[in-house]
Amino acid sequence: MELAQVRLLVTDFAACYRFYAEVLGLKPQSGAADGPYEKFSPATGSAGIALQDRAMMAEVLGELGGTATGHRSLVVLRVDALDAYCEQITARGATLLHGPAPMTDRMRTAHLKDPEGNLVELQEWLLLRS
Repeated sequence: MELAQVRLLVTDFAACYRFYAEVLGLKPQSGAADGPYEKFSPATGSAGIALQDRAMMAEVLGELGGTATGHRSLVVLRVDALDAYCEQITARGATLLHGPAPMTDRMRTAHLKDPEGNLVELQEWLLLRS
């Protein structure tokens, strides 16, 4: 078994597409900016994040019709230089909720939300301290 992707069900597909492509800088698979589906990949690694129009999945399952409330997901992205990446994405319109700051002695993090309110955690892994 292999994890193919984490898929987020979104209401405002175009705004979320712009956030993941233009603000976070992830590569869209097909360029389907208006949806109803798109997968995004970082420059390295095999994991991906996908967006799917919430109404499309509601038709398939016969539920999920309303807007999601509360924090229902947390997307985690590992970056090499957290401070520099945060400067880049805030210049492109991101608003940090927290950080960059130490999370543990081995990790620094920053947190933000996408246009649908999904939490995004940016992680910078540190060398083990002696």
